[in-house]
Amino acid sequence: MKSPPLNALYAFEAFARRGGMTAAADELCVTHGAVSRQVRQLEDRLGVVLVEGPKTRLRLTEAGLALADQLTTAFRSIETAVGAQDRGASSLHLSCLGSLAMKWLIPRLASFHAANPDVQVRIAESYAPVDFRRGGFDLAVRVGQGFDTQAMEVTPFMRQFHGPVLAPRLLSGSPDARAVLSDLPRLWSQSYPQAWLEWQKNAGVALAEPATTRAFEHNTYMIEAAAAGLGAAVCPWTFVAEDLAQGRLVAPFGFAATGASYVVLRPKGARHKAAALFRDWLVAQGARMPEPAEIGAPPQANGGFGVFGKDGNR
Repeated sequence: MKSPPLNALYAFEAFARRGGMTAAADELCVTHGAVSRQVRQLEDRLGVVLVEGPKTRLRLTEAGLALADQLTTAFRSIETAVGAQDRGASSLHLSCLGSLAMKWLIPRLASFHAANPDVQVRIAESYAPVDFRRGGFDLAVRVGQGFDTQAMEVTPFMRQFHGPVLAPRLLSGSPDARAVLSDLPRLWSQSYPQAWLEWQKNAGVALAEPATTRAFEHNTYMIEAAAAGLGAAVCPWTFVAEDLAQGRLVAPFGFAATGASYVVLRPKGARHKAAALFRDWLVAQGARMPEPAEIGAPPQANGGFGVFGKDGNR
């Protein structure tokens, strides 16, 4: 039997890996309907049911799970084989947390390209556990600890802090920031719903349950909602430092250390020149990032509310 069309296989594998038609469509730069049609055509061609359930909660059948696993492995092998021909010191595939990439990494990327004009950097958003054998990437940026140091090099490059932020106008000159914070809708990200509880524990602050909560799919959406005055959000310092400096947000309680660090990971023993260059650049950028005023620091006279770095600069 002739193999099914590659487009159908790619569409099905993307749906299985990303967990939905819309996410697969975004990755492949096609419409939701196009992915759905390709999956149906693949089922017709193979004569098996790969996907079942209502349109809003589609899931893989047992046959779909088996096929998806094999396709992901095959496509990663192809990507690795092709990439080996042009990577060397001139190409780098980086797996990174999406909000960190958008709010911190990409705004600084021009300095890496200026110093290394021949290196092409591809950034892919991912929150999944790092597996270099199947990932098809050279470096990964994550936050936390407990990584497999037998299989990968782990290089911390920046400590993590977090704290509540809100639009300046919501304070309205009130001297009681805690009362304002307690009365506001509480914003949270579906990618990290425990942020408020963790911040209260780290900061030693106890807040009553809010009357209103508002959920957002990504941290970046939540940050924009906070800047628009929709409520208060607990965010990592790295994601909001520029917004604080520009006056779009204020942090009336400063920031608390989470105890975690951002780390750059690469396969143990890898000899990839571009990856080593990028790792060293990340370490240097992390060292240049000022740390925020932590819990207990007095609000700044100019309205900065304790968001200055340890060297006095924003």
